[in-house]
Amino acid sequence: MVDVRTPTLVGRVVAAAVTGGLAAACAVGVGAGSAAAAEGTVANAGAVGAIRDRYIVTLRDTAETAKPGFARSLAARYTATVTTEYGAAVRGFAATLSQTRARRLAAHPAVASVEQDRTVTMSTTQSGATWGLDRIDQRTLPLTGTYTYPGTAAGVTAYVLDTGVRLSHGEFGGRARSGYDFIDNDADASDCQGHGTHVAGTVAGRTFGVAKQARIVSVRVLDCTGSGAYSAIIAGVDWVTRNAVKPAVANMSLGGGASPTLDAAVGNSIASGVTYALAAGNENKDACTVSPARQPDAITVGATDSTDRRAPYSNHGTCVDVLAPGSAVLSATRTGDTSTGTMTGTSMATPHVAGAAALYLAAHPTWTPAQVRAAIITDATPNRITDVQGSPNKLLHTGTLYATGQDTRPSVTRLPTATRQPVRPAL
Repeated sequence: MVDVRTPTLVGRVVAAAVTGGLAAACAVGVGAGSAAAAEGTVANAGAVGAIRDRYIVTLRDTAETAKPGFARSLAARYTATVTTEYGAAVRGFAATLSQTRARRLAAHPAVASVEQDRTVTMSTTQSGATWGLDRIDQRTLPLTGTYTYPGTAAGVTAYVLDTGVRLSHGEFGGRARSGYDFIDNDADASDCQGHGTHVAGTVAGRTFGVAKQARIVSVRVLDCTGSGAYSAIIAGVDWVTRNAVKPAVANMSLGGGASPTLDAAVGNSIASGVTYALAAGNENKDACTVSPARQPDAITVGATDSTDRRAPYSNHGTCVDVLAPGSAVLSATRTGDTSTGTMTGTSMATPHVAGAAALYLAAHPTWTPAQVRAAIITDATPNRITDVQGSPNKLLHTGTLYATGQDTRPSVTRLPTATRQPVRPAL
């Protein structure tokens, strides 16, 4: 199990290398305590959700910054306490230090960027009935009450970056395990909130899942209230990048204000071969203002309701790639090994797409994330959704794999039903 507090600094990075003199500058350092010390720019300083005295530092890609102990040595010059080191999705660290010292650290020649840490939240509210699987296997309404699936994705691993997962739930049949818990910094990524279990059930539950035999790995980055810091989420992405067993998909049903570092981490993880499905968000606004939803190489997902309308809470616009069922979705919950419940949000739409990505990877294990993304967008049902608000009019469709003969033994399951209740827009 990888302890992200002391990783080896290797892997892809987001910043360009600097030219001559950097090694000397790093060795000498910048006078952090000097009144005349240069100051740089801190991204998102004072933004909504900003966490006081917590910052995310991205280092430039050089031989000097790759040396063991460099990050902590640099941080010490600015009286900063390193809380997490990154080395796979990005090169850098998260630390606590004063605002003034953060600005001075940003001016150091070894530093590519400094960003104030912020709080991120899940994208869900509790609500009504089940219907999502029924919708994605057919081109048109009305619903048939069944889900025909072209395979089970038994050879694919799905990483759920969320509140954790109830690993013992019957929906997972022993296929779910802990990856790492970046809230408590231990190896027990179980769920104390319920959101992550519900998401995992839609990805790969035996009843509620799109990819019914995919393996689930829980990476806990949100706490028991459904909130988390960008620094913890980046650590989760870094862990997935370092440890992913491929073919692999990752689901991130979470989001917040723009974070260049999180966007870059997800982009580099995708470049390493992991396909990402990202929630567009629930604020009925432009998804291009949300991270990680605005990451261009991922599959960003908006939500629809059972009438093929864009859900009124769903973020929209050109950063959305595809829409999927998100309102009143029935899945597993954390309260017991057989417990179920309904939730609403782009959080619920996103795991439909992650599950579909797993099906594509099962049929084409060597496909790149770009190929999976292109197939999902191309095979989506066009022009069925009303009120798209500038989003592509594309509704997730999984029937193409079966229709083209990718699996000669399709299965049909009669879907469970639940009492329909009013749908409350996500907050």
